[in-house]
Amino acid sequence: MQNGGSDPLAIMETLGDFTSKENWDNFFSLRGTGDSFEWYADWPELKGPLLSHLSAPSDSVSSMDLVEILVPGCGSSRLSEFIYDAGFRCITNVDFSKVVISDMLRRYVRSRPEMKWRIMDMTNLQFSDEVFDIVLDKGGLDALMEPEVGTALGSKYIKEVKRVLKNGGKFICLTLAESHVLGLLLPEFRFGWEMTIQAIPNKPSCKSNFETFMVVIVKGKFATPTPIKSLFDDTALSFSTKQVNAVVNAVEKENSIRIHYSSGEDLLFSLKDLQLGAKGELKELIPGQRFQLILGEEGNSLYCYKAVLLDAKAQSEPFTYHCAVFIVPKIRAHEWLFSSEEGQWMVVENSKAARLIMVFLDSRHMHASMKLIQSDLSPLVVHLAPDKVEDESLIPYMMADDGVKQRNIVQKAVSKITGPIIVEDVVYESPDEENNSSSTTEGPVYRRLVFERSAGLVQSEAFLTREGKTEQDKKVLPSVSKKKKGTKKNNLCRASDSTSDFRIDHTRLASSYHTGILSGFSLIASSLKTAVEAGEKVKVVIVGLGAGLLPMFLHECLPFLQIEVIELDPVVVDLAKKHFGFIEDQQMKVHIGDGVKYVFESTERENDNSKETRILVIDADSSDLSSGLTCPHPNFVEEVFLKSAKEFLSQGGLFVTNLVSRSAAVRETVISHMKEVFDHLFSLQLEEEVNEVLFACTNKTKIETEKSIDLEKLMKFRVEGIEASVSTRIQRLK
Repeated sequence: MQNGGSDPLAIMETLGDFTSKENWDNFFSLRGTGDSFEWYADWPELKGPLLSHLSAPSDSVSSMDLVEILVPGCGSSRLSEFIYDAGFRCITNVDFSKVVISDMLRRYVRSRPEMKWRIMDMTNLQFSDEVFDIVLDKGGLDALMEPEVGTALGSKYIKEVKRVLKNGGKFICLTLAESHVLGLLLPEFRFGWEMTIQAIPNKPSCKSNFETFMVVIVKGKFATPTPIKSLFDDTALSFSTKQVNAVVNAVEKENSIRIHYSSGEDLLFSLKDLQLGAKGELKELIPGQRFQLILGEEGNSLYCYKAVLLDAKAQSEPFTYHCAVFIVPKIRAHEWLFSSEEGQWMVVENSKAARLIMVFLDSRHMHASMKLIQSDLSPLVVHLAPDKVEDESLIPYMMADDGVKQRNIVQKAVSKITGPIIVEDVVYESPDEENNSSSTTEGPVYRRLVFERSAGLVQSEAFLTREGKTEQDKKVLPSVSKKKKGTKKNNLCRASDSTSDFRIDHTRLASSYHTGILSGFSLIASSLKTAVEAGEKVKVVIVGLGAGLLPMFLHECLPFLQIEVIELDPVVVDLAKKHFGFIEDQQMKVHIGDGVKYVFESTERENDNSKETRILVIDADSSDLSSGLTCPHPNFVEEVFLKSAKEFLSQGGLFVTNLVSRSAAVRETVISHMKEVFDHLFSLQLEEEVNEVLFACTNKTKIETEKSIDLEKLMKFRVEGIEASVSTRIQRLK
């Protein structure tokens, strides 16, 4: 008995659960042996369009009798019989119903002996990869996609179809194209596949209100998604207007998505997109590859995360990690190092990872612990790991932090100009503690000034020291770089001590870039020496007070300096006086105002009549960290300001600026501007730090060790590192 053209919805009501093997066995048993049942279109209507797609599925197949065809969920349909008789001999039919496979094998074993029949679950095909030229589905996907069941079985089946198809092969799906089916089918084949869809009209005598659609999907490796081709004219067909409108709308919606993905914009992919092939083979490392994505979705994770995947550029040294995760807290996400492509590649290089997944936290994650975040991310990022990483526990997590082990907030303040400001006492992790989490070694305590707008950058940092320090202790006072915290100093305050009994040590420089600034004074050591011998003061103007540590050190170490500090924010001045021991006297004055305006007005007012030696130090940061220039503010390196600064300096003067930028392009721009204005330009690149100190002299000078000796003779106490900086690390740029 043949039931061609029966109403599919009526049949569904008799079957019940279409995903149940027992239901199908009962269905085929009740219908008896020798019965055939056709889902959807009959052969006369299907023959022409179907055979046109079967004829040449792959360049590797020259004859139709060699075309390998798989018919999953074959049931009792005569479809395989018809295409066999059309000349296609290599047909493998599978169904999980033993009843129907046994019946079909008995029916065709003699008349069509080359056809194969296998009892097999279509969602778990027992075939090797890429063995079929055609996968021909007549209603199989629809049967798996009952709305009550969801998409799980349909997704498993499609994954198997993709696996067993050869490259260039075709998945031909005969379907009613209901919305929940297209909702899975169209996105699943969005990347790396070509798709066409056409309607198969019913024969005139058929009373069904539903038409069959044939979706033909070709497997390939296409760089961008290709739009779906619609090969039917809805006005010329006799099917339901509601049905065709739904199909047309679904195709148009999918095509708009595909056009967006092929637009070349910096797209934001989902993990599902990537697994479907949006960026090719996800497990393959592609040096220099970078793209943005969203991790996590409702029901699969606690949170969603914006992330960037970066495959390290080719390098000669081996990588430490095949894959790593780098977490960027919300407060640091806007910094150039993390927000720009150039900065992100620097993070990749420093991470020593072949693939780095940078994850950006936002307000949604504010109350989540890092342990919870890592637990939530781990099952997601493992899908992004290269082939060599299969265990999520092997993916290390890194984070943009400041290496602080202990932290005590001394005061929080809010400024209308600077925003939130924090004064804190901290203890850093020592190198030994990085390898030994159980270490209880105490380190020295440092007092820091931090602007919350740039939490990754410490504005100022000072040693806390015990009262009663002896003069002997002050004879040799090394400058300690931030990278070397944790070394014990006898008179330094420790974590177990109460900081109320300690004071700021203004005879030490905790910041290496302050030592670098001081080193540059040796470039005009002869002018300084002449001024001291003549009993003259040397004027130093520092733009940017911070905690006042540099001006206080210069005040103590070089008492012949007349220091003026220009600070825009009165709140910063108050904090420097209250918590960092900054004081004003006859030789130290602070002015509240704009540094650029101060220099312009001083130049106009004095009209270059002053003969005193002058030093101008720019140490004011930028509030816009996304520009790539953290320090100084861009206004201080514009040519118009630099020209005014040159006029402000007398003969023998020195211009100094602290340059903090990870962008090579930004650095080159700054140096280019300075070269346009100054004839003598020098640079001191600080080891292991992003700080670079630039010096510009109004007079011709040389880099000589003797100059550092001349400078040290003028100092009340010696600072280690000055001689080495001058002789080996200060480089002439012009």
